[in-house]
Amino acid sequence: MSHPDLNLLVTLDALLAEGSVAHAARRLGLSPSAMSRALARLREATGDPLLVRAGRGLVPTPRALELSERVGLLLEEVEAVLRPAEALDLSKLTRTFTLRASDGFVENFGPDLIARVNREAPGVRLRFVPKQDKDSGPLRDGSIDMETGVIGKATGPEVRVQALFSDRFVGVVRADHPLSAGQITPSRYAAARHVLVSRRGSEKGYLDEILEIQGIRREIGTMVGGFAAALALARASDLVATVPERHTRDLRADMFSFALPVPVPEITISLFWHPRMDADPAHRWLRGCVRDVCAASAGQGRAEA
Repeated sequence: MSHPDLNLLVTLDALLAEGSVAHAARRLGLSPSAMSRALARLREATGDPLLVRAGRGLVPTPRALELSERVGLLLEEVEAVLRPAEALDLSKLTRTFTLRASDGFVENFGPDLIARVNREAPGVRLRFVPKQDKDSGPLRDGSIDMETGVIGKATGPEVRVQALFSDRFVGVVRADHPLSAGQITPSRYAAARHVLVSRRGSEKGYLDEILEIQGIRREIGTMVGGFAAALALARASDLVATVPERHTRDLRADMFSFALPVPVPEITISLFWHPRMDADPAHRWLRGCVRDVCAASAGQGRAEA
């Protein structure tokens, strides 16, 4: 099936407005012969003569009169689609954004982000969904608008990435845990029973690989899928949770946190989005809100350290 030439709509609009091939040609910067050929194509496409001779001029047929108003509205719609987007008015913005993030991110950065969004764009809602994996599929298909986390092998090559802040792992135990008193050596740390955080249910994590290089092996007492669950178990038992410091600041407020007795590289928490959202003004504004909230929190974390 052949596609119609949409340029004919512009031609038809000019012909109906001018009622003259010569005047319509002058309006569109065409020669009279080119406009006559375009009129012939319009007649063939619509199956109607559209304009017929009446004395020295042309008059529209009933079909042309029927089309005249519709053609004008169509062209207005096309022009609206093709013109640059208008300046974003946050006070009138009505939209729901979906962010995929860990429970720790929502707990620590969510309240400030929601407050910022409500203050600047009251009609915007944020929907937080949990991270089950690092697959970039939901960004590609638009089921989520952006996500936060650490770059992984599953991160799509086309995905846009912007670093938000650096984080380090710390050990966390209940306030009266034996590790809350005295020097925490590698042997004391390894001898305790630990809760492992693994979304995939692995029996060994990133930290274990680092410890084993240094000849240390920790005993895993249980495994959970998120940092909040790990801290909840550590708060109510002798288990040790090892979690990102800034990501879990509020979650471990009433617990004893300590620097790990072995060197562990910091991790970089980044913001991810699909490139098709780059130029969207509302999406760009929300990315700025996320960056600002994380920067402010990271600065506060350095001041408290």
